[in-house]
Amino acid sequence: MPIATVNPATGETLKTFDPMGPEEIERRISTADSTFRTYRTTSFQERAHLLNRAADLLEQDAPGIGRTIATEMGKPVGQARAEAAKCARSMRWYAAHAEDLLADEHPAEADVKDSGGARAHVAYRPLGVVLAVMPWNFPLWQVVRFAAPALMAGNVGLLKHASNVPQTALYLEDLFRRAGFPEGCFQTLLIGSGAVENVVRDRRVAAATLTGSEPAGRAVASAAGDEIKKTVMELGGSDPFVVMPSADVTKAARTAVTARVQNTGQSCIAAKRFIVHTDVYDAFAALFTATMRDLSVGDPLDEDTDVGPLSSEQGRADIEELVDDAREKGATVLCGGRRPGGGGAGWFYEPTVISGITDAMRIHQEETFGPVATLYRVADLDEAVAVANDTPFGLSSNVWTRDENEMRRFARDLEAGGVFFNGMTASHPAFPFGGVKRSGYGRELAGHGIREFCNITTVWYGPTD
Repeated sequence: MPIATVNPATGETLKTFDPMGPEEIERRISTADSTFRTYRTTSFQERAHLLNRAADLLEQDAPGIGRTIATEMGKPVGQARAEAAKCARSMRWYAAHAEDLLADEHPAEADVKDSGGARAHVAYRPLGVVLAVMPWNFPLWQVVRFAAPALMAGNVGLLKHASNVPQTALYLEDLFRRAGFPEGCFQTLLIGSGAVENVVRDRRVAAATLTGSEPAGRAVASAAGDEIKKTVMELGGSDPFVVMPSADVTKAARTAVTARVQNTGQSCIAAKRFIVHTDVYDAFAALFTATMRDLSVGDPLDEDTDVGPLSSEQGRADIEELVDDAREKGATVLCGGRRPGGGGAGWFYEPTVISGITDAMRIHQEETFGPVATLYRVADLDEAVAVANDTPFGLSSNVWTRDENEMRRFARDLEAGGVFFNGMTASHPAFPFGGVKRSGYGRELAGHGIREFCNITTVWYGPTD
């Protein structure tokens, strides 16, 4: 895949970039390694000052970088500005909380004495150079949710961003430079996927984090595992959105639309499978389908657009294959299911709702990365849980119910990294984020995320007399 900005609303290639060669990659890794040796000794106060400055700059830059994101990967421009604002808030959160999250821990005095020691503590020390392999769908947020905690912990970062968002990748490097971070603290590598393995295997790279597809995750995790290096993987999801009889069905249906089509449905934590109790199925399906049908599809730079283009021609083709397969095997397309107006420029696809899903259809097991929703009718809570868990993924989940007993059951039995009741899944720096099964392992955000790339060090002192 070439490293290029291709406007998905028109298919026009706007700018191309030459990939960095071996000499430039070596220079950047060497700079990162050298910078880490001094940056790791800076205080939390120094790091927080720099990160807060980066947040200030990002807020100022939001209109411009928002347009860049909309042009590079098709996100509606209002959502792109909101992404920038979220990143700034999260930077400030880590600037404020990192020192407490990484404070030394002191075992109980009795345990220290039992160990034969005079005193002891547990320290969180940075690992070093961390490679981040990041996707295009949230081109600021995916990076910042790694970079903010990593930099506050004293690590330094190398970013291999998706090849279709090179301008956003270069902007991020420049953002941290303008904020005053030392050269080498955060650098972008404009490289193709074929060059990633060598970077992972470089002895100066301590760890890697990846958000993306299963094949990409396997490749990076395999190389890192072979080198005995820490990784964190977030590999997508097919999140259930369960609606039970006690729910506010109107609110659930309207929230479900946003949960499905945020970022044109190209979100790992977007709700994708709508599992509705038979008692409220008809009411939910009618309102949900009508609202999906009424969404505005168009130019992502238009403030009134609800749904922009898919990020690539291949992305749209993948969605079309899943919908066509389901239709051919007996599913009912309640709305959408085709390109707007039968085609035209840009990689657009109508918001789509499909019912009558069976396990013979690919869409039942594969992730739909676009504005396509599947509806399931279930008879009771047990069936709802079974259908929700009948997926290789386990990132997050949404449940709408007012019944406390049902809440306890779903919280206990859903196989996911998150369970959100009466609202849509959202990431926030105060809460750990990640999944189970093929959605990956490890956690980002909160204290769990900042400690992922730390050396958890036991410091023990024996008696001196």
